[in-house]
Amino acid sequence: MEEVAHAAEAVTAISPSIYWLATGIFVIAYAVIVSEKIHKTKVALMGAALMIAMPILTQFEAFHSEEFGVDYNVIFLLISMMIIINIMSKTGVFEWVAIRTAKAAKGKPFTIMALFAVITAIASALLDNVTTVLLLAPVTLLIADELDVDPVPYLIAEALASNIGGTATLIGDPPNIMIASKAHYGFVDFIYHLTPVIIIIMIAFLIVLKVLFGKRLHVTEEKRLRVMAMDESTLIKDTVLMKKSLFVMACVIIGFTLHGLLHLEPATIALTGAATLLLISGEHPHQILADVEWTTIFFFMGLFIIVGGVVKVGLIKDLSQVVIAVTHPTQDSMLATSFVMLWFSAIASAIVDNIPFVATMNPLVLDMANTVFHGGAHNAAALTHATLHHEVLEPVWWSLALGACLGGNGSPIGASANVIVVGMAEKAGRPISFGKFMAYGFPIMIMTLVISTVYVYLRYYVLHWY
Repeated sequence: MEEVAHAAEAVTAISPSIYWLATGIFVIAYAVIVSEKIHKTKVALMGAALMIAMPILTQFEAFHSEEFGVDYNVIFLLISMMIIINIMSKTGVFEWVAIRTAKAAKGKPFTIMALFAVITAIASALLDNVTTVLLLAPVTLLIADELDVDPVPYLIAEALASNIGGTATLIGDPPNIMIASKAHYGFVDFIYHLTPVIIIIMIAFLIVLKVLFGKRLHVTEEKRLRVMAMDESTLIKDTVLMKKSLFVMACVIIGFTLHGLLHLEPATIALTGAATLLLISGEHPHQILADVEWTTIFFFMGLFIIVGGVVKVGLIKDLSQVVIAVTHPTQDSMLATSFVMLWFSAIASAIVDNIPFVATMNPLVLDMANTVFHGGAHNAAALTHATLHHEVLEPVWWSLALGACLGGNGSPIGASANVIVVGMAEKAGRPISFGKFMAYGFPIMIMTLVISTVYVYLRYYVLHWY
């Protein structure tokens, strides 16, 4: 209670100069991140350093405060899953799956595209979308080369499918991890609320792919047979390690689904799995840890501190008041708020990477909930489970998740998976222009948002299925 009172006192004591200084750091950091003139990790760390050095945040607040500081649940969940995937990738199992999929499709170009899209979506839900495209894109390029077809439609389809599939689970897309941490949702909650609509969206996505590419992708019989002749068994480099990796991954997934009964956070379960696999794999930790995407991890850390700074000075509270004024949420209904959150999140995530967007929106939703349900009297970062999971507020959280994750398909910079696919295509000599990606991605984004809007309306406001 003493810490809450101290935090509230700190917010009320903020001077206008500190308010505008924090706001300036926040706005400039976002603008530079969007411009991509300087690497986003450098910008995030510099912004975080300024927030502490000015001092807008104390060092204790930046590193230890749940309200203003780094969210270590997100950080350690990401690091742990990266370790598990880095070890699994050494076995060759992902390449094996890709070749087996191509052969199951009988070497037919569109069937390969459809199956790869489904595999990408499922893998993105169980692993994460960034890792999935990193593993599947090189194999896609290989198969496209064997078939002598343009790999660009395949790569774009996989990028879009990864963002769709990643929306379905807690670990599939970083924004979901961030929302789960702040709203205290579990692995099963995401499956219960989001997986049904993602299945519908995925079916619609495959139909659109059929319309777009069904008659355009053709190969000769000779090239089709060349793919059928590929020997996928040679791709498995370590059978023992593969079995160990799959066992640990299965245990982690089961742990995620039971984390409420186990009274363990997903980050703890993932960390236990990563440590176990490191121990039993025989792999040297130096190489495995070196392959962790530390630039992404430090980007998250810097971003949390920047957002923490503007939360402390009251900018997020002011923004939440604007949302309240526009959408008029009440304790009885947040219908307009849910729809605005869904569409605004999607459009913003197509322009700005969805990770920094959600980092900003999470505290905004918390502050709005505090205002609507408690008149702003409580600590927004320490709301009760009853408030966070109130049936009136729940559609807002799920609308934010759907909008942020699906909105990433709107442009090549909307999601990290898109950036990786575009980069790998360019490296392979098959560049994907900004306009070409948007020509496919933006209409798909609109389609998925329309389906999501209908889903949110029917599920939460007509059927009242919470």
